[in-house]
Amino acid sequence: MKKRKLVITHTVEQEHIKQIKAIIPDWDVISGKDKEIWESHLKDAEVIAGWRKSAEKECLQNDSNLKWLQTWSAGVNSLPLEVLESKNILLTSANGVHTFPISETIFALMLSLTRKIHTYVQNQQTKTWEHANLKSEIHQKTIGIIGVGAIGKETARIAKAFGMTVLGVRRSGKPEDFVDQMYTTDQLSILLPQCDYVVITLPLTKETFHLFGKEQFNLMKPSSFFINIGRGEIVIENDLIAALHNQTIAGAGLDVFEKEPLSEDSPLWDMENVIITPHTAGATEHYNQRVIENIFIPNLKNYVADKTPAINLVTYSKGY
Repeated sequence: MKKRKLVITHTVEQEHIKQIKAIIPDWDVISGKDKEIWESHLKDAEVIAGWRKSAEKECLQNDSNLKWLQTWSAGVNSLPLEVLESKNILLTSANGVHTFPISETIFALMLSLTRKIHTYVQNQQTKTWEHANLKSEIHQKTIGIIGVGAIGKETARIAKAFGMTVLGVRRSGKPEDFVDQMYTTDQLSILLPQCDYVVITLPLTKETFHLFGKEQFNLMKPSSFFINIGRGEIVIENDLIAALHNQTIAGAGLDVFEKEPLSEDSPLWDMENVIITPHTAGATEHYNQRVIENIFIPNLKNYVADKTPAINLVTYSKGY
């Protein structure tokens, strides 16, 4: 009888491979970053950890053996969700892996914009000694977190260390620790005028596509800062550029964009009130460890016990 097969399309520490093999001793485990290592095994793989665009041809055919896919990313919007759903393939994401690094990036951007660190770094290049009209503080201000999932919850917790008022948005409107007031998406018009910082931590879905545009920026304070570490397509980028150019808002910290890499001719590059990072907010030295130890191994134990993987199971109708 042919062995059941697991394919991991990333380089994983040998200690983690040992832990995985201890759970599925009778399986073939194929692991490695190079395509040549796993490509020929895709059609036979019952479980794949780490989705690759090139895998579609083999994994989504009628004779494919795929039953469960564990992504290496928190977002699943780039996957062929409709096809995966039609084939009843279980899908789990890496949501939660990014909680610490992304919340750190959020505050790095907020603090840099507030305390003009980005301006001083630019001045350092030209040996310019200038005050730059620094006056704002982050303490006691109001932050609006649009999307109170794992990242949003950690951001809210940190915000309380600065004595901030925390407003949140989530689909259900359910209350959350460290969030003073929770709103639903259709209540953005109530939340936005109150905020000194608006932070987007949403996944990209049909409902969140172009959620932020001219109307929403016009509701924000002229002194407010906009932070997006979610997905670029949540924002109408030309409307954001206009809001920054017209000083409708004070500035922005952006890790994600409608098209990536960001085009060299984008006006965002040259705006003094914008900080750009190249979709790296979630980068961390602990990434693979957290995917394997916190998500994949517990889910694998459930899977081999004929239980549904419970951690980060994607609900196809919601898109996350």
